Amino acid sequence: MPDLIGLFAATLTTLSFLPQALLVIRTGRTEGISMVMYAMFTTGVAGWLVYGFLLGSLPMIIANIITLLLAAVILFLKIRNSLQARTQGETASTSTPMAS
Repeated sequence: MPDLIGLFAATLTTLSFLPQALLVIRTGRTEGISMVMYAMFTTGVAGWLVYGFLLGSLPMIIANIITLLLAAVILFLKIRNSLQARTQGETASTSTPMAS
C-alpha cells in the first residue's frame, strides 16, 4: 500500500510539472524562468533520485528520473538562451558605429 500511495503522489507531482516543461521545450522561451531556481531545483531532484536509490523506492526513482530529465532540459535551454542573449548584447554594443 505505501508504494501505491507513493506512485500516486509521484505521478501527480511529475505530471504537474509537465505542462511547464512542454511549453518551454515547444517555444524555447525561458526569459520568465529563474536560472538560480532551476539550478537549485534540478540539483534537489538529483538528490531525491539518489535518496530513492538508497531506499530502493521505485516510485521515488521513477518520478525523479522523469522530473530530472525535464528539469535538466529546461535548465539547459535557460543557460543556452542566457548565453545567446549575452553574446548578442555584446555583439550589438561593440558593432554600433560611434558618432563623430
